[in-house]
Amino acid sequence: MLNLAVILRESAVAHPAAPALIFEGHRISYGELDAQSDAVAAALTARGVRPGDRIALQLPNVPDFPVAYYGILKAGAIVVPLNVMLRAPEIAYQLADSGARVLITWSALLDEAAKGAAEAGLTELYAAGPAPSGAARPFAELTAPCPGPLPLADRDAGDVAAIVYTSGTTGRPKGAELTNLQLYLNADIPGRLFDLRRDDVVITVLPLFHVFGMSSTMNVGIRFGAALSLVPRFTPEAVLTTITRDRATVFDGVPTMFAALLAHPDTAEYDTSSLRVCISGGDAIAARVIDGFEQRFGVPILEGYGMTETAATITFNPTPQDRRVYSVGRPVWGVEVQVWDPDGHPLPPGREHLGELVTRGYHTMRGYHGDPAATAEAFQGGWFHTGDLGYADTDGYLFIVDRKKEIIIRGGYNVYPREVEEVLHQHPDVLTAAVIGIPDERLGQEVKAFVVTRPGRLQDADAVVAHCRERLAAYKYPRIVEFRDSLPLSGAGKVLKKVLH
Repeated sequence: MLNLAVILRESAVAHPAAPALIFEGHRISYGELDAQSDAVAAALTARGVRPGDRIALQLPNVPDFPVAYYGILKAGAIVVPLNVMLRAPEIAYQLADSGARVLITWSALLDEAAKGAAEAGLTELYAAGPAPSGAARPFAELTAPCPGPLPLADRDAGDVAAIVYTSGTTGRPKGAELTNLQLYLNADIPGRLFDLRRDDVVITVLPLFHVFGMSSTMNVGIRFGAALSLVPRFTPEAVLTTITRDRATVFDGVPTMFAALLAHPDTAEYDTSSLRVCISGGDAIAARVIDGFEQRFGVPILEGYGMTETAATITFNPTPQDRRVYSVGRPVWGVEVQVWDPDGHPLPPGREHLGELVTRGYHTMRGYHGDPAATAEAFQGGWFHTGDLGYADTDGYLFIVDRKKEIIIRGGYNVYPREVEEVLHQHPDVLTAAVIGIPDERLGQEVKAFVVTRPGRLQDADAVVAHCRERLAAYKYPRIVEFRDSLPLSGAGKVLKKVLH
C-alpha cells in the first residue's frame, strides 16, 4: 500500500505543532492541516466518493488548496488540478476528459467554473473563498471536523494519484497520469538532494495547480516537515515582503520571477538575508539573470529540469558546491537520461552532439489518460521522449539548447501554438493563421499570431486579440497580431514557422 497522503500524516505525527502553512502572517500547524484534510476526506467519502474517482481542484495558493489536495488523496480519489486562468470551454474539456465527478473552485472563479461544469454535465460544485454565490455549495461543508485521525484509503504504489493536464504539439490537452510512487519519490529524492530541513520556510508562489508548485514545492515541503509560506500571486513586492516577514530560507521560481526580482529597484529595503538557496525550473534561465541575482542577493540558484509527465524532476544541480552553472544538472537518483539522434541512437558527450533528450525511471507518468496512442508515441523505444534538444558534457551534466516541439513558454507557462491557432480559425474573418513565440525580455517569450484574413474582410488586430482573450486563459492569447497576404509553405503544404519572426 502507498497513499501519497502519507507524507502529510507522517510529518503530522512527528511534529504536530510545527507550522505547515503560513498565509498572510497566520500559521496552520501540521496537526491542524492533517485534521482539516481528514475532514475533507470524510466528507467526500460520505458523499459517495470512492477510491479512483476524480476530483477537480481549481484554487490559487491559499490554505484550502493543500487541505483539499491531501483530503482528496486520503479518500483514495485522484486529484485533477485545474489552472485558475482557464476559461469555461477549457474547464469543460478537462472535466469531461478526466471524468471528474466533483469540482472544488475559488469563489472569484465561479462564473467560468460554473459554465464549464454545466457544459461538462458536472453538478457537484463547491467554492472556497469569500461569499460564494448560489451556483456552488460552500467548501466549508467539506471541512466540518471529524473524529480522527482518519485511516488513509488503501492505494497501491502504481495507482494514479493525480491527473495533470499538459499538451502536445497538436494542442489537444492530455492528462498525464501521475502515480503515488512517482509523486512520492519526486518529493523524497529532490528534497534530499538540496537538503530541505524541518526548520526551512519555503516561499510557495509557484502555482500549486502546476506540477512544479504541486510536486517540487508543496509535496517536497510537506514530506520533510518544512513550512510553506503561501503567496497567491507573484509580484516582486509580494515575494520580497513575504521573505522579510517570514524569514524564508528557500525560494522556488521560474526564470521570469528571478528576472523580475533582479530588476526591482528597491530590493535593498527588504531583508532577504534569511535565504539560503533558490531553485529555478520551468525554462532555461539566462546566464545574466543567474549572475546578477546571485551577486545582488548573495544566494545560489540551483537549476533543474523536468516536465509534467515526470512530476517533475529529471535532472538537478544538487548543491552549490557540485553544481555546473548554466547547466540543468545531472539525472537524479533512479533516473536515466540519454541524448538521441533522429534515428534513436545514443549520442556521445559534447556540444557538437545535439539531440533529443529521452528518459526512463520511476519518475515517468503511467501514461496519458484515455489516450493509449499518445502514450505509445511518447514512450517509443521504451524511453520517454521529452521533445527537448540538448547535449551532455563528459561529466554527465545536461544542457538544454532548444525545443524540438513548438511549445512557447510565456512567463513559465506552456502555450501550445496549435491550440491558439484553432481558436483563431474560429474567428469569422480569419482564413488561416500561425502562432509562434518571439523573444521577450520580461516573460522569456511572447505569443505572436500571423493571420491571413478572408477576402474583403477588415484587418482588425484588436478584434482578433479580443476573440482569443474570451476563449483562452490569460497567458495563452496572442498580444501581437501581424497580418499577411499569405503564409510561407513547404512543398508538403505545411507552414514554415522557422521563417516567421
